[in-house]
Amino acid sequence: MAVVEQSPQAAIAPAIADPAPLGLAGFGVTTLILSVFNAKILSGQGLPVVFGMALAYGGLAQLLAGMWEFRNNNTFGATAFSSYGAFWLSYWALVQFFAKDIGGDAGNAIGLYLIAWGIFTTYMWIASFGVSGAVNLVFILLAITFFLLGIGEWSGHANIGKIGGYVGLATAAAALYASFAVVTNSTFKRTVLPTFPFTRPLGQQVAGRQAVVH
Repeated sequence: MAVVEQSPQAAIAPAIADPAPLGLAGFGVTTLILSVFNAKILSGQGLPVVFGMALAYGGLAQLLAGMWEFRNNNTFGATAFSSYGAFWLSYWALVQFFAKDIGGDAGNAIGLYLIAWGIFTTYMWIASFGVSGAVNLVFILLAITFFLLGIGEWSGHANIGKIGGYVGLATAAAALYASFAVVTNSTFKRTVLPTFPFTRPLGQQVAGRQAVVH
């Protein structure tokens, strides 16, 4: 009896859980804590509490979510989570090791750092119109946050950075809602909390095309 070997292309890789809620939660919680200090709600003396979160949850956990999104063939999620995971890791490294070497030009340097992330976030916001309203809201608020914080650092006007802190709180709330919605809907296997998708899921799109063909 002949043995038919299965080609590697025919093998189906096992499915993995959606990493998006983890990435959004890691981003949202870390942003929430930092934004409380940026908005001057709490004294800056407590700021070191952010650094561990930036390293572990905002950084490493979100970076892992990005790697799993590569496995899910999700280009947007992979780019977003990997990038913002790297942002939090770079923020932690900057504060811990490099900020002391910047010297008197710190305002301009940090401003440039934040505005560059604002530019990246702006084009990710444009791309997010292919995802959902919940994610789109996160990115537009985040872009505004980065630009306000960057301009505040660059200009030396603390009140601009303070406003950026409050917008950061709104960004964190939007990210946590999106995480909450996705993990809740996945757990209950139905839409409990809307995310306002801009496009139908891929499976529905394929089914629709098949229906038209037949």
